[in-house]
Amino acid sequence: MYRWLIRPLLYLLPPETAHHVAFSALRLLAALPGGKAVLRALYGVRDPILRSRVLGLDLAHPVGLAAGFDKNAIGFEALYAAGFAFVEIGTLTARAQSGNPRPRLFRLPKDEALINRMGFNNEGSAAASERLRGNRNAIVGVNIGKTKVVPEEEAVADYVASTELLACHADYFVVNVSSPNTPGLRNLQSTEKLRPLLTEVRATLDRASPDRYIPLLVKIAPDLADADVDDIADLGLELRLDGIIATNTTIGRSGLQTSAAEVEAIGAGGLSGPSLVERSREVLARLRRRVGTKLVLISVGGIDSADEAWARIRAGASLVQIYTGYIYGGPGLPSEIARGIAVRMREGGFRTVADAVGSALETPSAAITNDGSRPIGKGRVA
Repeated sequence: MYRWLIRPLLYLLPPETAHHVAFSALRLLAALPGGKAVLRALYGVRDPILRSRVLGLDLAHPVGLAAGFDKNAIGFEALYAAGFAFVEIGTLTARAQSGNPRPRLFRLPKDEALINRMGFNNEGSAAASERLRGNRNAIVGVNIGKTKVVPEEEAVADYVASTELLACHADYFVVNVSSPNTPGLRNLQSTEKLRPLLTEVRATLDRASPDRYIPLLVKIAPDLADADVDDIADLGLELRLDGIIATNTTIGRSGLQTSAAEVEAIGAGGLSGPSLVERSREVLARLRRRVGTKLVLISVGGIDSADEAWARIRAGASLVQIYTGYIYGGPGLPSEIARGIAVRMREGGFRTVADAVGSALETPSAAITNDGSRPIGKGRVA
């Protein structure tokens, strides 16, 4: 029904307006008496073969929502009830900011892709902190970025300010240095700049939450050279990070069916959707070869089916995230993908998701297990 009725109606609206309408409808349903129960009945996945413990978190299945959909932490409980195993909110910045001028979100229907140059539009970390304070049910990751007006030399302090506000409300924490829509942000992916940033965020997480370990991950771009991917993997091992999210949107425009003239008319922004599949897979596989089983890898970029999610798991992803696929595929996609993973696990004789991840490596995976144990570092053992 979504593809043939609801989506065509939404597509009569500008993309950003359609997003707000659809998201508001979901939040309204969840706010009604019994609304979350209805969503869980429609979209919940309770297959025990999918249950795993990743980053010290008990997850119903491996499919989560990527950052960018719920920027301000206004609907994470509704999204969690609607079938996601975890919801990543943000990207949040220390100061509220309006983002780039509209229009800043564009559909490429022939490719089932999006181009966005949103520019980290959000109400700020303090406002999100207040909304997250009441969370008792959803598993929530917090994704933070740099405030646009903050110069690069003050970036660490800016990230630390967000961390201080949000740490206590996060089930895991993500440092985003890979959006193409904040000038200079991707410069922070160089290891000489990333090392002090991650070190200070880790120290702030530990100070802000001395009684509960908060896993820390970094999100990287698909446009990095292979050598830079290797450098970040090595840095993750050096700093004993908990994981890496790969990948963000791309500034590339290859592999599209949409005409070059249409794409050029849209202008700058990050491309998401199926055209990211090849590079996202490459980066994932490269990271897994580099880090072995010592880091959790979350794969995102062009995942819109159980087949693609399963390919990422077999390539070494502990978890997968969707975003653009959710826009095009509709509210049933998370549960559809999760159930499809369960079918493929049984067909392959895997008893757990960890077994499937481990089969892509030379040794059984220690990145995720049913009991949550991990071989290295503070807080890694649940």
